[in-house]
Amino acid sequence: MGDDRITLVPGAVGRIEEAMPTDLTVILEHRPGGLARLGEIAGEAGVTIHGLAAFTGEGRGVVHMLLDDEAVAGCRAALERAGMGIADTREVFVIDVEDRPAALGELTRRLAEANVNVDLAYTTFTGGKIVIATDDVGSARSVLRA
Repeated sequence: MGDDRITLVPGAVGRIEEAMPTDLTVILEHRPGGLARLGEIAGEAGVTIHGLAAFTGEGRGVVHMLLDDEAVAGCRAALERAGMGIADTREVFVIDVEDRPAALGELTRRLAEANVNVDLAYTTFTGGKIVIATDDVGSARSVLRA
């Protein structure tokens, strides 16, 4: 993920990274070792996973992985060769969020007031960052940069 960041307006809760990383959504069978296998395959492909959210339901696992843009194609190919289903890839915002009460609420309220619906949110492995996905990337970018 890029080190270029944009400072938000005074009093804002954080800043967004200029480079837009990618969320890769993988579908797994819900059984012991599935997530371990995913991690091993990504690692063998030389891919660093910067953030992750995983859920189960109806016999399947859904895993969201935060990847650098340049790693997506190789990771996707490795996972598909291993028989893992790829449901989606999408551009996401990675936002530095202050570690204080109400920071998340303030950040997401700004998006809500601009009628931006958050489709996905999770944290990264390095502290103080939240990953947000929305179908309205342009409006979200304007709000977060304003």
